[in-house]
Amino acid sequence: MLYYILRARQLPMNQDTQKSPDWLDGAAVVLSALCLVHCLALPLVVAGLPFLAQFSEGHLHAQVLFAVLPLSIIALALGFRRHRDLRIIAAGALGMVLLATGATFAHTQLGLTADRAFTMTGSLILAITHWKNSRRELSCFKVD
Repeated sequence: MLYYILRARQLPMNQDTQKSPDWLDGAAVVLSALCLVHCLALPLVVAGLPFLAQFSEGHLHAQVLFAVLPLSIIALALGFRRHRDLRIIAAGALGMVLLATGATFAHTQLGLTADRAFTMTGSLILAITHWKNSRRELSCFKVD
């Protein structure tokens, strides 16, 4: 919510926001943040409430991946069409690879610690990348 309030303050009054796919980056940032909160909060909840320990083996990352990856690919591709910054695409790809690795290989083969490390690192990289993508895209819309 704060993201959208701050974003609204930065937009020029004559800007046509209907042409900007910025909402995709916003949605991707929210999904990345939810994933990060899930990774950080679940151990604290399980440690503080022992009767929830049976849910600690639940694996939400693979299901969230099906929403995060397509949304991120679309948002980054639409942003790239405007700003042509390959560094943003490379960082987004790195974040998505880390997320996918954490949700699949690391979870099954390397254990819970590796799963969380890959997932949290990928989430942070992807959230920062979407924020940068949004800022670069907005700079393409600015009227001189």
